[in-house]
Amino acid sequence: MEPENPTPAPAVPPDPQQSLFARDGALAPQAAGPDGIRWVFMGPQGLRAGWSVLIFIALFIAFASAINFGVKLAHVAPPDRKTLTPQLAFFGELFQVLLLLLITFIVSRIERRKLGDYNLRGPRRLAHFGGGLITGFLALSALVAGLSAGGWLHLGSIALHGSQILLYAGAWGATFFLVGCFEEGTMRCYMLYTFTRGINFWWAGGITGAVCVRMIVAGKGNGVWGVYAIALLGLLPCLWLQLKKAEATGFWCAAWVTSTLFGAVHTGNNGETWIGVFSAAGIGFVFCASVRLTGSVWWAIGCHAAWDWAETYFYGTADSGLMAKGQLFTATPAGDPLWSGGTTGPEGSLLVIPIMLLILLVLVVFYGRKRQAAVPAPLAEQAAG
Repeated sequence: MEPENPTPAPAVPPDPQQSLFARDGALAPQAAGPDGIRWVFMGPQGLRAGWSVLIFIALFIAFASAINFGVKLAHVAPPDRKTLTPQLAFFGELFQVLLLLLITFIVSRIERRKLGDYNLRGPRRLAHFGGGLITGFLALSALVAGLSAGGWLHLGSIALHGSQILLYAGAWGATFFLVGCFEEGTMRCYMLYTFTRGINFWWAGGITGAVCVRMIVAGKGNGVWGVYAIALLGLLPCLWLQLKKAEATGFWCAAWVTSTLFGAVHTGNNGETWIGVFSAAGIGFVFCASVRLTGSVWWAIGCHAAWDWAETYFYGTADSGLMAKGQLFTATPAGDPLWSGGTTGPEGSLLVIPIMLLILLVLVVFYGRKRQAAVPAPLAEQAAG
């Protein structure tokens, strides 16, 4: 894995073996002295990145398994998921966010960091969050407009009336804020930050390759070709950065890995297609770029929440194959699913690709010139070690 590049303390010489593995992907030679094999686990910045990720994943699995076991012992009937209600979705997402906070807090204590270190700091956080909200709503609106103009989506009349409009708008707004916090908190906070401080192209390629092989062997999942596509798309750019020995290699390799993982997670959704999975992975990469450009994850959280809110509540379309109760408008896909999105929703349409590129362009235009003033936490923070 690639070593992190923080500014070292003046009294401590830089160590080329700061990550779990040496720069060339091989294990570093054993350190001399009384510490012996300590270098395998610890570096000048504390626990090495590879072990941090493994502990994070292990804690998630352990807590989830314990909770599922407790539910079975209590003989609690699973909720009816045929129709997604805001109450069911809100409490489900709230539980996940609380679990994420608990696990991240535990790992942060092990790493001797603070929760804010994981891409939650940065300048103008509230303004960036607001900018993300506006961008997410406008981007999904542009996608819906394109689908409607092409005859691939038919918008119906308003389905809610009176106080129901505000009630469902608030309920779904709170729910999708939690969705943004959980998904961005997992992928663009902890995972992106930790992979950035300890990965190179060879390990990034190994991880993405392992994800693809596992999906091939498992032989199940919806839209798995979207995962293969994003894995292949990042291969040559990240290799080029590695060969160039670019300073930002670790960050973009981490973006490649987390985007591939994000797409793989979406293959478990009913009604997904390869385009829907590819768009999930692709927007994940755009959110990684937003962290690089704004210095924190808050723009991504706002954009993610507003996109899902507009898709599910405002326009009443399917969201990753799921339909919800309490939609403002009604919408029906029409024609070839390759263009309409079919059961996946608007993000299952090929039109989502230019929309993602448009969002990326907006980010570069509005925040690209200010990047030096908003250095992302993975590159600016000097960890305790």
